[in-house]
Amino acid sequence: MDHLDDVKINKRWQDINILLLAYLGDAVYELWVRKHLLEQGIEKVEEIHKAAVGFVQARNQAGLLRTIMSELDETETDVVMRGRNAKGHYPRNVDVITYRHATAFEALVGYWHLTNQKTRMNGIFERIDGIMEKMNADKPEN
Repeated sequence: MDHLDDVKINKRWQDINILLLAYLGDAVYELWVRKHLLEQGIEKVEEIHKAAVGFVQARNQAGLLRTIMSELDETETDVVMRGRNAKGHYPRNVDVITYRHATAFEALVGYWHLTNQKTRMNGIFERIDGIMEKMNADKPEN
């Protein structure tokens, strides 16, 4: 994503609509997920798509956020709270609270990207597989 880092915004991150930060974060996270899955050796588009859906589902993004919340600094927590409280439309297939937490996670990723905190962002991303495995293991069986 290095070529994307050359883009300069003439605003402070605080002055950018939080939903735009989430929109950016969604794209950054999706790109990371696809690259991550390619690095795992998945070679078929259908397989990558199916695996990627698991990473980007609102329920899983909300779970990721819950897991890392205690590690966030004051500014990151502020980003999350702004993202969580943002008013916007949400899909009918997920409850509004889960969707808002997923939006907060995406806003956090957008913040990290926009403020060029690659090390911080990648440190969290490197742990996502383990976090997702634990979330899936903790799910009650139906």
